[in-house]
Amino acid sequence: MKEKLRTIIESSDTKAGLYFDFFIQFLILSSLIAFTVETFPDNSPQTQNLLWHFEVFCVVIFSIEYILRIYVADKPLKYIFSFYGIIDLMAILPFYIKTFLDLRALRVFRIFRIFRIFKLVRYNKALRRFHIAFNLIKEELVLFLMLTSIFLFIASAGIYYFEHKAQPEYFSSVVDSGWWAAVTLTTVGYGDVYPITAGGKIFTLFILLLGVGIITIPAGLIASALSKARKMEEENLKN
Repeated sequence: MKEKLRTIIESSDTKAGLYFDFFIQFLILSSLIAFTVETFPDNSPQTQNLLWHFEVFCVVIFSIEYILRIYVADKPLKYIFSFYGIIDLMAILPFYIKTFLDLRALRVFRIFRIFRIFKLVRYNKALRRFHIAFNLIKEELVLFLMLTSIFLFIASAGIYYFEHKAQPEYFSSVVDSGWWAAVTLTTVGYGDVYPITAGGKIFTLFILLLGVGIITIPAGLIASALSKARKMEEENLKN
């Protein structure tokens, strides 16, 4: 029984497995559409009731799927703490938090229902490559995030030094200066906060040039990793 369930749940080579995959994918997309409709301001009580019952149905199916995946896994704990295991849990957790812990502060967890879209990664080869690519470059990405954090702090401290006296309302501390540093390093530049001193403008120029490099590095890493992931898939198919 366990082997039959594993074949259906974890493989799409059989007709039953293919139908299971299509059903879960359809349910994921339908639940996301229902979540979107739920945000409409003029929904009638009947519509709200229908959406609620559909959400209950989705959560029941996703909960059964989650339990079955734990049951058929060779190493249940490994699945539970894996990328897919966490995503599967996040797909159902907001419902239970809202239902059994109906606290206003915890209702924010409902937004995590959008994580259901990541469940589609399991069922799509192209999307699966992103998972493979992430595993290939996760150490480089961690290093990149560390360096970005360092540059963010340097930018925040630097602009604070140049602009604090001229604009104390915007650059009152290094922490407050972090907003300017973030939008400048990412080259977004909202224009709501900007330097007015000569030193601040020169410093901003260097930060903007640095930001261009910060934007291009992860793009290059991901593109390279996706290319490697495709080659790995092709080699596996040949073998």
